[in-house]
Amino acid sequence: MALKNWALRKSLWVYHVNTGACNNCDIEVLELLTPKYDIERFGMILVGTPRHADVLAVTGACTRQAQPRLQEVYRQTPKPCVVMAIGSCAGAQGIFAESYHMGAGVDTAIKAVDPDAIIVYVPGCPPKPEAMIAAAVKAMELIKTL
Repeated sequence: MALKNWALRKSLWVYHVNTGACNNCDIEVLELLTPKYDIERFGMILVGTPRHADVLAVTGACTRQAQPRLQEVYRQTPKPCVVMAIGSCAGAQGIFAESYHMGAGVDTAIKAVDPDAIIVYVPGCPPKPEAMIAAAVKAMELIKTL
C-alpha cells in the first residue's frame, strides 16, 4: 500500500463526471489542459474510465437522475479515491438547492456509498482554474496521509 500511495502522490489520474452542470465548470476543467495552466506538469491527466481514476472531478448539482450513476462511478474507482466537488453547485447545489429535480448533494451521495470517502471542495461559480489546481495539490497532500 505504501508503494501505491507514493506513486499517487506524483501522478493523479482524473475522471470527470458531470452530474447536471450548466457547463461553465466543465469549460474551466478543460481550461486546465491548455498550455496556460498545464495541469499535466503536476502529473495529472484526464482518463476515459473510472477504473483507472485516482480522482473523480464532479461538476454540477447532483440531480435525482444522476445520483445513482455517480454512486456507481464511485464504486468502480480503485480506492483510495479523492472526490473533487467542483463549483458551488457540486458543493452545496448552488442556485438549484430548492429545485424539484435535485437529489442529495455530491458529498451526501458519495458518503452513502463510502462513509470514509475523501472529498475536496472547490468554491466558485464557475471556479477559477487556480482554485482547481490548489484543490488538486490538496488532494495529493491528503493521499500522502493515507
